[in-house]
Amino acid sequence: MYYLLKDTIVPCTAEEIASGDVQYVAVLTPEEWQERRTSFDMGIELEPDIRDIHSTKAEVNFDSLTGTFLIPDRDDLTGDSFAFAFALDEKGVVFIDESGKAREMISAILRTKRWRKPCLERFLYDFLEQIVIRDLPIMERFEMQLDELEERILTEENREDMIRVNEIRGEIRELAIHYEQLIDMVQELEENENGFFDEDNLRYFHLFMTRMARLHDTAASLRDHTIQVRDLYHAQLEAKQNRIMTLLTVVTTIFMPLTLIAGWYGMNFIYMPELKSAWGYPVVIAVCVVIVVVSLLFFKKKKWL
Repeated sequence: MYYLLKDTIVPCTAEEIASGDVQYVAVLTPEEWQERRTSFDMGIELEPDIRDIHSTKAEVNFDSLTGTFLIPDRDDLTGDSFAFAFALDEKGVVFIDESGKAREMISAILRTKRWRKPCLERFLYDFLEQIVIRDLPIMERFEMQLDELEERILTEENREDMIRVNEIRGEIRELAIHYEQLIDMVQELEENENGFFDEDNLRYFHLFMTRMARLHDTAASLRDHTIQVRDLYHAQLEAKQNRIMTLLTVVTTIFMPLTLIAGWYGMNFIYMPELKSAWGYPVVIAVCVVIVVVSLLFFKKKKWL
């Protein structure tokens, strides 16, 4: 598909963009790009690797700028990402995409944007903005989930909560890496090494980098929050274990004198006077009860119970 950059994106034909009067946007499949790439007359030294995309990046060629996008799926951040390539010069930009993501983002711009001063720089700004348009609500949702998990951890131990904290940490890490790559790409655009962009319009790239820096800082803050929640969970677990050990210690201490008495009278020597005493058995029981009660009162006074 082909578009001209006028007051909005206007669908057109391949012949219309060939005139070069208006900057253009094209979305082609890898097969269409191989077939028609020479018609765009871009001085591409290094062909973008369309089939093997690992990151979001931009590279300067002799008379063009090429690169790739690797965009995490906002509905499944740890799942498969959308991958496509691009090539641009001062006349326009071509997206080489078989995932359909580039076409979807351009359709969103077509529905929502009109420009007083249309230009390639403004289109690229809006295109990049479409990548992160849902990210602030996602960050807010993560923050609310972490707050809820933190409250639950304070009241009860739940291993599933820690599993979710680790999942959130992984998703935030994916976003943070993506933001770093976007910042690197836009810095390459702002450098304007080939002079494709108007100097006055470079502000769009600076504006986008500022937004990326804020999102990256938010992601870093949330990542720190996940560490705090994880530390809180371990602290609660250790506190529970300490309470159990304290209880076991108290029980052991109480039963030590009782064990001594049981061992003492279990010897059954012939000349033990208590063995033939009518009051021997109830006296021993009473002594054991007194020991238990005194021990409990002592531990409670020391606030060990």
